[in-house]
Amino acid sequence: MIIAAAVFVTLAALLHGYIFLMESVWWTRPATWKRFGVRSQADAETTRPMAYNQGFYNLFLGVGAAIGLLLFFGGQSAAGTALVLFCTGSMVLAATVLTTTGAGYLRAALTQGTLPLIGFVLFLVG
Repeated sequence: MIIAAAVFVTLAALLHGYIFLMESVWWTRPATWKRFGVRSQADAETTRPMAYNQGFYNLFLGVGAAIGLLLFFGGQSAAGTALVLFCTGSMVLAATVLTTTGAGYLRAALTQGTLPLIGFVLFLVG
C-alpha cells in the first residue's frame, strides 16, 4: 500500500513542478496563458508577477512532498509522513479553494487535487 501511496505522491509532486514551470517560467507564452483562461498577451504581462509567485507555491509543495518521501524511505518515517501529509493535504485544499472561484475551474481543480488526494489517503491507510 505504501508503494502505491508513494507513486501517487510522486506524481502529485511532479504535477506541481510542472504547474510551477507554467506559472513561473512559461507564463507569457500564448499556449500557457490561454490554458489558464487569460484573454491576451497584455493581460498575461499584467498578471505575470502573481503567476510567478503562485508558481513557487506549487513548487514548494511539490518539493516538500518529495522530501517527505525521501525522509520516509530514508528511515525518518514520522517526519516523512508528517511532511507528505502536510504537503499533499495542502495541495488538496488548494484545489478545493480553486473550485470556489467558478465552475470553469472545476477541471483544473480535479487535475490539481486528485493525485495528492489519493496519495494522502493511501499514505494514511498504509
